[in-house]
Amino acid sequence: MRMNNSNPGFMGSTSPITKNIIIINVIMWFAQVVLQRRGIDLSDYLGLHYVESSSFRIWQPITYMFMHDPYSFMHVFSNMFAVFMFGRTLEHLWGSKRFLGYYFITGIGAAFTQMLVIFLRIRFIKSGMSPEAISDVYIHGATLLRQNMNFIDPLQANLNLLLNTVTIGASGAVFGILLAFGVLFPNAALFIIPFPFPFPIKAKWFVLGYGFIELFFGIANFSGDNVAHFAHLGGMIFGIFAILYWRKKDRRDGRFY
Repeated sequence: MRMNNSNPGFMGSTSPITKNIIIINVIMWFAQVVLQRRGIDLSDYLGLHYVESSSFRIWQPITYMFMHDPYSFMHVFSNMFAVFMFGRTLEHLWGSKRFLGYYFITGIGAAFTQMLVIFLRIRFIKSGMSPEAISDVYIHGATLLRQNMNFIDPLQANLNLLLNTVTIGASGAVFGILLAFGVLFPNAALFIIPFPFPFPIKAKWFVLGYGFIELFFGIANFSGDNVAHFAHLGGMIFGIFAILYWRKKDRRDGRFY
């Protein structure tokens, strides 16, 4: 995906927060790869676990944003490429302090949304289970997953995955960045590059379409889909609230964007 804009200063200014976000994420990814080979799963400590999991820690709604799949370079590359492409523009417009705040607002908001969706799904699954079966998952579920195993009973297996699967990645904040770009530069031309031919699309339609795709896959909840679609939507939702708040505040102060 490429952005086409004739203004040479549109993406050209120095963006220290954008650069540092990318550097930190890349360093953390390499740390994950190295430590994974030594039998240390950094994602288990810094990735986001559900609040009822024995592995949940208070810092995880922040640190999970700097964790990526150590077996997939494309995971960290695609997220950081989006930060590089669109984050510089937002930082240039807002300034480093506001952009950094926005990044954490959307990332933490994505974590909150993910936890809320997991809570609702767990509540629904528990309604069809006996107390003994639920207790069995809470006692033995995490150990089974560490051994690449799970329960035979489908309800217990699904409950175990919801309770003990870790969420990692900067995608919630990245979707917040995409949302902000689409709101602030709705008519900017983006070039989507699928095989065999690229085609242009306005930023507002790209963001809207991407949001609907995430909503569809989140509701469909296909088996084997391990993408946190509602976390992506959460980043967008918290992003739009932040933008609307700042826009109202700035207009009171005589600033417009």
